[in-house]
Amino acid sequence: MSEIGGITSRGESGMKALVLSGGSGTRLRPFSHSMPKQLIPVAGEPVLAHALGAVARLGVTDVGVVIGGWEREIAEAIGDGSRFGVRVTYLRQERPDGLASCVALARPFLGDDDFVVYLGDNVLPDGIDGLAAEFRARRPAAHIAVQKVEDPRAFGIAELASDGSVVRLVEKPEPPCGDLAVIGVYFFTAAVHAAVAAIRPSARGELEITDALQWLLDQGARVTASEYAGYWKDTGRPEDVLACNRRLLGDLCREVRGDVDAASTLSGPVLVEPGARVVRSRIDGPAIIGAGAVVKDSHVGPHTSVGRDCLLNAAGVADSVLLDGATIAAVPDLRGCIVGRSATVTGGARRVHHRLMVGDHASVELPGVELPG
Repeated sequence: MSEIGGITSRGESGMKALVLSGGSGTRLRPFSHSMPKQLIPVAGEPVLAHALGAVARLGVTDVGVVIGGWEREIAEAIGDGSRFGVRVTYLRQERPDGLASCVALARPFLGDDDFVVYLGDNVLPDGIDGLAAEFRARRPAAHIAVQKVEDPRAFGIAELASDGSVVRLVEKPEPPCGDLAVIGVYFFTAAVHAAVAAIRPSARGELEITDALQWLLDQGARVTASEYAGYWKDTGRPEDVLACNRRLLGDLCREVRGDVDAASTLSGPVLVEPGARVVRSRIDGPAIIGAGAVVKDSHVGPHTSVGRDCLLNAAGVADSVLLDGATIAAVPDLRGCIVGRSATVTGGARRVHHRLMVGDHASVELPGVELPG
């Protein structure tokens, strides 16, 4: 049973988890106007569900989910966590004021247990088991994951010693002092609580987790880092959602649980969920056709996730994410698009559209661009 602000027992792994889901997602508008960014689906599941799956694979059973103004929507999507094998405690944050403030908010839930912080809009499909194993083996006050990035100015950057110990942390350095960005997974012992209590808000008015880590370093505590070799994506922008969708669909296996008529063709890894119908259509995987969706006289190209109860009629869609209940009719070529819940997109023949972003419940009639010939 989930709780609001309650305290749960120590997890089977000897570790708890704190999954942060309170951000506003301004870079994902128009979608984040009507849903939290952590519920944007990639490969058929909300980003937040992928995060919960990752911490569950560590053997963690007690998970605190920090939520803001989208409490009801997140609770409806995630429930009590039982489908992921965890127990969820919802922790209400009145306003987003920094990652370290989330740790302070969760102090009664966390107790003196070790814990992992996982940013709920990050996806690491290759898992974080190796990071957890290093933390448990080395027992530093904190252990962080880093990865090389092209533009260090957009991230918190870690400077490391040869043994993997962190020497210094700099938030969005200008000019860059390295290229190892701190990514969205952190492991802590209870030592971090003193750090969070000691730091003060940054210039942007937030309690920064990098400041808490730097405080630990200044006090002589050991902070270590591992360079993460797997795939990592912060799904904060539409192009990141599409890239992440492509990556996760690459692991898809073919499974047909809905109805596909004899006039239709499935090629490659395609998941047709229960209640979905494919009629006189071609589906080129990797692709997901969500439960209850109808695909009629249409072509669904690779790297496409069609949500539940969508309708595609005389449509062509590739490299796209269609949220639940979307309708695409008489639009033969949509590519690299995200279409919101219960939105409708219609158009005319012989037209191609790229990078279309349609918010929830919107209705769009495309003028389009005529193809040659």
